[in-house]
Amino acid sequence: MQLKQKVVAFAALLLLGSNGLLAQNDKLELSVEKIMRDPKWIGTSPSNVFWSEDGKKIYFYWNPEGNRQDSLYSVSADGRNLQKVSPQERRNLPAQRGVYNRAETKKVYEKNGDIFLYDIKSGKAQQVTNTVERESSPAFSHNEQKVVYMKDGNLFAWGIGNGQTVQLTDFKKGRKAAEEGKNAQRDWLKEQQLALLQIVRDRKTDKDAAEKQQKLDSPDRPKEIYVEDKVVNNVTLGPNERFITYQLISRPKNAKVAIVPNFVTETGYTEDINTRTKVGDAQNGYEFFVYDTQRDTAYAVLMNNVEGIYDQPAYLLQQEAKASVSPSTTDSKTKKPEPRATAIYGPYWSDNGKHAVVVARSADNKDRWILKLNPSTAELTVLDRQRDEAWINGPGISYGPGEIGWMPDGESVWFHSEESGYSHLYAVNVSSGKKKTLTSGKFEVSDVRLSDDKKNFYFTANKVHPGEKHFYRMPVNGGEMVQLTSMTGAHEVELSPDEKNLAIRYSYSNRPWELYVMNNKKGAKPKQVTNSLTDEFKLYDWREPEVITFKAEDGADVYARLYRPENPQQNGPAVIFVHGAGYLQNAHKWWSSYFREYMFHNFLADQGYTVLDIDYRGSAGYGRDVRTGIYQFMGGKDLSDHVDGAKHLVEKYNVDPKRIGIYGGSYGGFITLMAMFTEPDVFAAGAALRSVTDWAHYNHGYTSNILNTPQTDSTAYAKSSPIYYAEGLKGALLICHGMVDTNVHFQDVVRLTQRLIELGKENWELAVYPVEDHGFTEPASWTDEYKRIYKLFEENLKEKK
Repeated sequence: MQLKQKVVAFAALLLLGSNGLLAQNDKLELSVEKIMRDPKWIGTSPSNVFWSEDGKKIYFYWNPEGNRQDSLYSVSADGRNLQKVSPQERRNLPAQRGVYNRAETKKVYEKNGDIFLYDIKSGKAQQVTNTVERESSPAFSHNEQKVVYMKDGNLFAWGIGNGQTVQLTDFKKGRKAAEEGKNAQRDWLKEQQLALLQIVRDRKTDKDAAEKQQKLDSPDRPKEIYVEDKVVNNVTLGPNERFITYQLISRPKNAKVAIVPNFVTETGYTEDINTRTKVGDAQNGYEFFVYDTQRDTAYAVLMNNVEGIYDQPAYLLQQEAKASVSPSTTDSKTKKPEPRATAIYGPYWSDNGKHAVVVARSADNKDRWILKLNPSTAELTVLDRQRDEAWINGPGISYGPGEIGWMPDGESVWFHSEESGYSHLYAVNVSSGKKKTLTSGKFEVSDVRLSDDKKNFYFTANKVHPGEKHFYRMPVNGGEMVQLTSMTGAHEVELSPDEKNLAIRYSYSNRPWELYVMNNKKGAKPKQVTNSLTDEFKLYDWREPEVITFKAEDGADVYARLYRPENPQQNGPAVIFVHGAGYLQNAHKWWSSYFREYMFHNFLADQGYTVLDIDYRGSAGYGRDVRTGIYQFMGGKDLSDHVDGAKHLVEKYNVDPKRIGIYGGSYGGFITLMAMFTEPDVFAAGAALRSVTDWAHYNHGYTSNILNTPQTDSTAYAKSSPIYYAEGLKGALLICHGMVDTNVHFQDVVRLTQRLIELGKENWELAVYPVEDHGFTEPASWTDEYKRIYKLFEENLKEKK
């Protein structure tokens, strides 16, 4: 039987070789159809890497066999014994996410809606809850004698020693009965009943007495806190268990949610998908409270006295200044300023239990505060304020609380700030307010954690080159950054529990991610664990795109990836690719998330095109000024960077200025439209994929940061939206869009289509994809889309023979 199988396998290999696909002496010839197949033809990289709790194994998801789904694999800490994990072992593993005690000998986690306590030394898990309802968000109490968790919107505590469960909060929907429906008519009727009827008076007396006795019999019952129709979030128990903090989120009642129709359904009927509001519509409101169990009272933490809370954004002040033409037109009545809406995150308690810190962000995202909280008085003290007239963001900062933690002294907190123009680490003393810079330079720091002994920081930084990510160790109070990884590219590192070894997901620009193991020492040699690439993928000599820089019109250095034909012709054609997401980096030295586009660019280069992939203004990896270079004008510097890139191709790489095309998806589709409409003499053809055509129709979270809101900054929206410039179209335009796109709605291109029709434009076409969301999933859709893109370039950028 084994011999028969070998013969069949050998015959199949010969057959594949005769088809010119896998013959070892042949080079794979690329085509759109081959590139856009199910990505498994490339090989599946390892993902979701994590260590076993005892540090003896590394677990990860992988699919070397090309199955429909990835499977869990394991390898020993030294990179040996690579094997698929059995179903039984997988089921017995503790959840990857969880919370450790300070000694990291125990871990609490949620699994399948229940809470477990795991002893790391014995490897045994104790089930804390076993209910139909879901318990979540487990953590240790400060004295580590209890496990606290959420259930049905309330906080509970389970005693590790005695197994007793205690409910710590009693949040209730609606209003307290005594507060409901207060009005003179109902109050009068109630008083009348009590005055006229003895039985009503007796029953009320009995009810009041019973409630009083219940409180005497159960003095530890938590206070009933009525939250109306608000959502309770982030309930946290303080160190001495006196204070419980929580956040209330109020959903806007008058917000209008956009609907995306789904045409291809199992039922045969069109079904509506509720998606999101549009920018400028009503948004969630946030409140922060302290429940003092000792005083049995809850009170709000207010930002009213915090420095800067009344400061209006500069663009609004400029508008007010323009509106106040003369004293006679100024309203004589002074309007009382209102504090800006904010969200408060935390608190983050010091290990000694003495101090609490919260992070606050203004709803307009112009300010971020690090604040000391006095829970007994709800008083806030400013430790750090970061103000940006564009918007707050950056590595380690993002849109929420960002990365923050306590220094070993228990008196200072570390955090990220773009104060220097790049995201770096700082520490501030919560008593003195003295701030210290821990890292500095023209690079960014991210993914920060303290070592277990609190002597060092570990983090990722792009210090060597903006397009490389390396893993570093640095003394906790600042000093030498020791670079632990050395291979050119990017490293995603997981430290072993004992911090002696590193599990590394590494990739280079033309080599997808693989798993490596390495000792946690400078100069240590990494050992490769996985080999994921298929033989077919290896048959092509994938280009190593050159990372170049060129000067923008304002003197800024712009980074880009360059793909060149083996024998570039004089005055040849070129294509510029525009990555999506806006705040994303693609001109780097690791395997791109745009791997299909990377392969397509290799294919284009084979066909004689020079391809340029630009990290334009607004991209990640280059600091605050690049990040915010698009404020109040998307389609400004981000587009001019592409125009300057086109000039660079002409001046240095012998590209014909009349034969340059442009394409991209999402934000890249938006830039493509702006290029075709406002720079028609630079770009002869463009393919706009899943593109925003009018920013007033996009979401609030992303758009309001960059353009503010349509009702407060309409000029920014008019300047930035392609639909206003459609009359400028001259070259050939291809528009592609998924009909069930819940991110950039299909309505965007429908409105633009109508605009192009009304303008009498003829040099454009629209391709729709009935089953695709924002990110395509079907190989047939990818293939169709990119065959159209290639045809567009062939017909409009190549010389006619």
